[in-house]
Amino acid sequence: MSSTARHRRPKMTEPAVFDEQEGGADPATISQAAHDTAHALVYHGRDSDDPEITERFIRLAETEGIEAIAELWADSPAHSLAGSLWRIYAIRAAVQENPRRLAEYYRTGRGDGTTTAAIAGVPEPPTSDEMTKLADMVLAGMYTGDIDVAFDRAAAFCRVIARGEALWADNHEGTSQDVARRMTARADQLIRTAEELEVSARSFRAGTLD
Repeated sequence: MSSTARHRRPKMTEPAVFDEQEGGADPATISQAAHDTAHALVYHGRDSDDPEITERFIRLAETEGIEAIAELWADSPAHSLAGSLWRIYAIRAAVQENPRRLAEYYRTGRGDGTTTAAIAGVPEPPTSDEMTKLADMVLAGMYTGDIDVAFDRAAAFCRVIARGEALWADNHEGTSQDVARRMTARADQLIRTAEELEVSARSFRAGTLD
């Protein structure tokens, strides 16, 4: 499979362009920028034939920060490269916001590890610390492995956390019904995120992830 068949060459629209759009940001421009930055991030280390794209992305990341770039991906379709990177970013942000609680959910959800492999489809999903490191590498454009593997591992992490959060609520009798409902809703959302990342991983392997 050729690289051109797998992805379109980015055109790198920078955020400053949005301010120039009369009447506010053009959704089509934002969508194109989301696509371009996502593809530049994932492929810039592998597209040695286009160093200009690499340099433009690096400059953009340095001046705007990865948080600003990630905001471009927020409204991208779930089953797209930009949408998948947004989910990686959101997982990283959640871990950084409450690392101790996520680590507790992970330990609870992982159990003896046998259920994890059966549910997630991959052996040894990353711990909270490892998930942060994985996300950092992906979001910095320094991930040297196959991006579909990164998506699968992130999906596995989500499934373990979801299971751990549900079990935590079940095991704590003092948990109020409102708290239990919120935890169940978050667990359900994590399962959906896992499923979306798994679909993206399969699409990437098939060469159809835009």
